[in-house]
Amino acid sequence: MIAAVAAGHPATAAAGVEILEKGGSAADAAVAAALASCVAETVMTGLLGGAHAIHYDAATGVARNLDGFCAVPRGRGSELVHLEVPFGAEVVHYAIGPASCAVPGVPALLGALHAEHGRLPWQRLCAPAIRLARDGVAMPAAHVACLVMLEPVMTLREGARIYAPAGRLLAPGDTMQQPGLVTALESLAAEGAAGAYTGTIGSALLALSDERGGLLTAADLDAYRAEWGRPVEVAWRGRRVLTRSGLAGMQTALGRFAVPGTLALVEALSGGHGPETHTTNLVTVDADGNACVLTSSLGLGSGDWLPGLDLHLNSMLGEVDLLTGPLQPGHRMQSMMAPTLVLDDDGLELAIGAAGGTRLRTALLTVLAGIVDGGLVPDVAVELPRAHPAGDVVNAEPGVDEQALAELEARGRTVRRWPARHHYFGGVSAVGRTGACADPRRSGAALPARPAR
Repeated sequence: MIAAVAAGHPATAAAGVEILEKGGSAADAAVAAALASCVAETVMTGLLGGAHAIHYDAATGVARNLDGFCAVPRGRGSELVHLEVPFGAEVVHYAIGPASCAVPGVPALLGALHAEHGRLPWQRLCAPAIRLARDGVAMPAAHVACLVMLEPVMTLREGARIYAPAGRLLAPGDTMQQPGLVTALESLAAEGAAGAYTGTIGSALLALSDERGGLLTAADLDAYRAEWGRPVEVAWRGRRVLTRSGLAGMQTALGRFAVPGTLALVEALSGGHGPETHTTNLVTVDADGNACVLTSSLGLGSGDWLPGLDLHLNSMLGEVDLLTGPLQPGHRMQSMMAPTLVLDDDGLELAIGAAGGTRLRTALLTVLAGIVDGGLVPDVAVELPRAHPAGDVVNAEPGVDEQALAELEARGRTVRRWPARHHYFGGVSAVGRTGACADPRRSGAALPARPAR
């Protein structure tokens, strides 16, 4: 395995590599990169969201999942605000507002990851994100495309100052300024991850929830813990694939994906259903071969930011497809996230994850097949065109096997041929033995790490 970081924004990847080159572990780099993503990728994620991770310890060969996803709060609040957002050719229904905010899990997950597998001081891991917040960060084209789509939410209340500072939306290359994040992250550096629950950020979160009719209570924040668990293991193509159960149904999809090809992939993915959340993913591997894959999200975002801290509240309680049963206070919500490891007889072969709601597993399986079946290096596999089934419709990027698409049409499926590659089809990041990749559909970046100094 090479030492590298792959992520959804160049600044996120650079933060992780900085920590690797200072002698940090894969877990340290994941923490630093995740915090940086909460500055650079706020259209996709944020500190007050939820996350899942998988960590691989090269010395022991042990892999563990870490659940830092959002939990159901105990309070009662106001009505949700409903809206429709065009997503390419799709129209997606969302519900936002203060009452859509669930108990955040990202800070607790990062704290647990550092406590178990970190080498460097917590404050050092916060430094790249604080510097990024102080300097501002450039908006890549794919993030702007998402911002345009999400404008009705992202420019509500405090968001207008961040995303439309001169009365117009930020354009590619514009610098996004979020000065409140400096204060927020400095408090997190000083107080530790617990500060997001019982310190500066936690207090601000409760105050806003009380003021605007949210459901969060002090008891919710006090009780929240990130939880370690065992991965789901699937035998596939002579490998061991370690992932998580959940709405993505990776275990089932891998089992059905018996032979290579577009037809087999579409059939393996058909019948699935899940939320259209906005997510990001990062992968870190250190020089010792330890690895971490971390996927995080705010949902759409509630349209409320903590005053003076520029932290966007999550909207997980408004993601109706996450609500697979009665809401039970304190219980974790469901998620599509599927951070994944692939092992062969020689150990870890690939660490991979994806962003993209229901398209997440499509992106993962397409790239996995390209690497394992096609023998492609990761940065070539991530460029492969994708075909994503959504009910009776198969969405296809340019370059998908036309013979297979014609066969699907003959079987009664409708094929929607997209004119260009699009962020709709998810965003993969991966690090393997033969290289690293980050999805150009999401303006991602993959960077190797030089030996620690």
